[in-house]
Amino acid sequence: MLDIVIVNWNAGSQLLECLESINVASDSDFKLNRVVVVDNASVDGSLEAISNLTLPLTIIRNDENLGFGRACNQGALESKADFLLFLNPDTRLFSDSLFSPLQFLENKKNSKIGICGIQLIDEKGIVVRTCARFPRANTFIIKMLGLDRILPLLFKSHFMTEWDHNETKEVDQVMGAFFLIRRSLYDALGGFDERFFVYFEEVDISYRAYKSGWKTIFLASAQVFHKGGGTSQQVKASRLFYSIRSRILYAFKHYHMLSATYLLVLTLLIEPLSRIVYAFGWGSKSQISETLIAYQMLLKQLPTMMSVALKRNKDDI
Repeated sequence: MLDIVIVNWNAGSQLLECLESINVASDSDFKLNRVVVVDNASVDGSLEAISNLTLPLTIIRNDENLGFGRACNQGALESKADFLLFLNPDTRLFSDSLFSPLQFLENKKNSKIGICGIQLIDEKGIVVRTCARFPRANTFIIKMLGLDRILPLLFKSHFMTEWDHNETKEVDQVMGAFFLIRRSLYDALGGFDERFFVYFEEVDISYRAYKSGWKTIFLASAQVFHKGGGTSQQVKASRLFYSIRSRILYAFKHYHMLSATYLLVLTLLIEPLSRIVYAFGWGSKSQISETLIAYQMLLKQLPTMMSVALKRNKDDI
């Protein structure tokens, strides 16, 4: 039995297309129990278009944007399904997108696999290389200095771009656009850490699952279309702010205090200069502006953010 949770924030027609594709993918030998759309105060009318769909649809309307992790937890609340699928609204399912991974996880020999992702296909029909290694402190330092872009052969990204994603493989982390997890594992981990407003929430829960002895699998025998970028493309400066914020929260949760503090100092003093120099080299005035706005937001919210970062929840490693 499967519950699907979709967090919507001004996804427009993409939400309707995603939900319509579920009918195609659910015409197989498994029970689709619920499809829960959690709307984070959208103003684009995207909810009005989905009211007449023939799905076991539940809509939760938030009066404000509560963030991705918290909205996911809202959608999964009181679930009785065996599996939870957290699905982005900028995806479209194919006929095998649900049946194949569910069948794989239901196989008794795969009983220690807790999380499953599948191939993400872009608009050109190309398999996007989205799986990633758990980030270490030096991973972030390499990225903030742009070394993975300047010298990619020497400094690898934490994304597994060297692998073509055409084989089934155990990985550290699959992308949150299609994130299938055993509901029992999700409950045992306490769901997503709501301190991550957006970004890194799937990295965090994957790492906690790994530390608890569970495995994550990338299944190459099923596919889903993913537009990429999502609705965060609408607010690029905010997207950068939340990405940096979540990175810092992740560091203080999972790294030694000294490493996390060192990373914070570099983030505040070195990374903005690195980003501006890089943007200047590419002649991107908009990217320079986005960087400045993002760091203004970061500095303004730094005291509150650090209070959140230093708070230790019972599920912290």
